[in-house]
Amino acid sequence: MRPDPTRTREAPGDDATTCPHRPPCPGCPRYGDAAVAPRARERLAAFASEHGTPLRDDVAGTGFGSRHRARLMVRGRTRTPKVGIFQEGTHRIVDIPECRIHHPTINRVAAVLRAAARDLGIASYADGPHRGSLRALQVVVESRTGRAQCVLVENAASPGEVAGLADPLREALGETLHSLWWNGQPERSNAILGRHWQRLHGPDVIWEAPGGCEVAFPPGAFGQSQPDLADAIARRVRASVPAGAKVLEFYAGCGPLGIGLLADAERVVFNEVNEASLAGLARSLEARPPAERARARVVAGPAEEHTGEIADADCVVLDPPRKGLAAPVLEALIADPPRRLVWVSCGLDAFLDQADALLERTSLRLRDVQAFALFPFTEHVETLAVFER
Repeated sequence: MRPDPTRTREAPGDDATTCPHRPPCPGCPRYGDAAVAPRARERLAAFASEHGTPLRDDVAGTGFGSRHRARLMVRGRTRTPKVGIFQEGTHRIVDIPECRIHHPTINRVAAVLRAAARDLGIASYADGPHRGSLRALQVVVESRTGRAQCVLVENAASPGEVAGLADPLREALGETLHSLWWNGQPERSNAILGRHWQRLHGPDVIWEAPGGCEVAFPPGAFGQSQPDLADAIARRVRASVPAGAKVLEFYAGCGPLGIGLLADAERVVFNEVNEASLAGLARSLEARPPAERARARVVAGPAEEHTGEIADADCVVLDPPRKGLAAPVLEALIADPPRRLVWVSCGLDAFLDQADALLERTSLRLRDVQAFALFPFTEHVETLAVFER
């Protein structure tokens, strides 16, 4: 009997000490160790000690089966498509059908896609000649339901043969499928998602509850890959912001940090530039009680265009991309530091450099710092630091 290509193994327990994809998969250089990377922790401990603050205990999960978000490349031959990630520094793909870090639903969706693309004869994308249709797959698993929001990325500006995968995926996934989207990325670019979108099936957002507050995530918006740790970070941020504060949040995304502040703050000003994230933020605010919505204001656009908001804020919340704060934002914070600053960072190098500059050039002092193992089995770390004037 021919094996069912859509069946995948369940996520193993903590005793899974070997990975079927290493090498050449580069995704987990510290495979099996879900704690904060020792070198990252040493650097944070040194930073905290230098500024007279003890480093809090780390927060970590199990690692296995924890990733609820994945962007997977599709390459290979039409009869043998591969769905996975690139080897470091190359466009050579590693097929990862049994990734043990992924939520099992991600592996199942990838298996269904491989089978459907093969059966329909849809050509995988080739980087060099810029040919082929199916470029990538994005899967986001809604934690409360286990259902998958799926995005099929096509090398086109309008739906072509990749959109034909919708019916086979709906049939094979059944109730596991939350929604299905087509995305067009016709450019020669390392950007995975393009600017062209079409909803093929299902609801327009998934809902998560970081910090106990409902937050909407459209498929083009950023979200954290581990809901449990994202919840822990949101709750820690909320505990770090004084009741009655006038809050300004830069890089707010769909609102996973700031939405929870509306209950106790005098007001919260949200800043975000990404259109999909702004749409998610609008849906998140719609779900709040009228009194909380009245305390919210959204200023759209690059953070550096809204630094004038700092002067009227008691507390500034930051959650920038890995490269760190835009230089004008850092300079504005140095020129007019708020009474309290709550900084969530996924880029340790940028954070340490910019935090040192902030502490050297202002009256702000480090009051609290904690590491979250949001990127298990890697050298990366999520940092939450609190500064006071």
